[in-house]
Amino acid sequence: MKKQAFLLPIAALTLTLAACGGSDASQGEASAEEKEEMTLTHELGETTFEKNPENVVVFDFGVLDTMDALDINVAGIAKAGTVPGYLSHYEADDYENVGSLKEPDFEAINAMAPDLIIISGRQSDMYDELTEIAPTIYMGVDTSNYMESFKENVTTIGEMFEKEEEAEEQLAGVQESIDELNEKVTAAEKNALIILANDGKISAYGAGSRFGLLHDVFGFTPADEGIEVSTHGQSVSYEYIVEKDPEFMFVVDRGAVVGGESSAKQVVENELVEKTKAYQEGNIVYLDPDYWYLSGGGLLSVQGMVDEISEAVQ
Repeated sequence: MKKQAFLLPIAALTLTLAACGGSDASQGEASAEEKEEMTLTHELGETTFEKNPENVVVFDFGVLDTMDALDINVAGIAKAGTVPGYLSHYEADDYENVGSLKEPDFEAINAMAPDLIIISGRQSDMYDELTEIAPTIYMGVDTSNYMESFKENVTTIGEMFEKEEEAEEQLAGVQESIDELNEKVTAAEKNALIILANDGKISAYGAGSRFGLLHDVFGFTPADEGIEVSTHGQSVSYEYIVEKDPEFMFVVDRGAVVGGESSAKQVVENELVEKTKAYQEGNIVYLDPDYWYLSGGGLLSVQGMVDEISEAVQ
């Protein structure tokens, strides 16, 4: 204690002398230590937080995907559920488990004392509770305006963590791949139907839906222009698929990522579907549910989506 009492006056004297001397170097160091704040307006409100937060909790896998691509540190993720396979390294003990996407572990989050919490749709009802723990921002991708929303999120993350150049460079690469794919798809002049398979049940998605970028961005003509936009899709029958007779059918296997008992191929490829152009021409494409169902809207997942569709359209 005596040693501390002796040091404090010396420290105070040192600071006083530095201020009186007007040292530019000392002032520069003091400025560098000051944290810059950032205010972000998002779907659920307006949030102010310090830039370059170090202790960050992420609930959206698309955001986690982008942060991974930009080499940005994350402290906690929702491990109590299915984590996309290509992001499975975040299941390591180095990262805190903050519950599941639908049931955040408030006690664990509070114990972390995070600098920032990033959420999306599944946690939006708990926004007020989370803001009581730490600054919380909503960064879910808007599927009705997919590319603009995706780019805005990536650009914002780049700004938050001072990775602007890296974010811009990677976005440019994704856009170049999309332009090439759109040109290929448009030239093929094929229509398509998007199906979500889930243990014997199937639902269809069209333009403006969560999987609508196949039409809105990649360029496929919808096999059905009248599909209602819904989070869970429009429930359809196999007779419906035969009636629409798509030239391409893209299938997202929900069961594969939520512990389903049957594969999408078992569900989809029956005697009725075998009558369609898509089946007969070998154009039923099973998409990676990690990208399409769990973590859409990330730098890695969007590029993965483009690569899958590009490979399917030869």
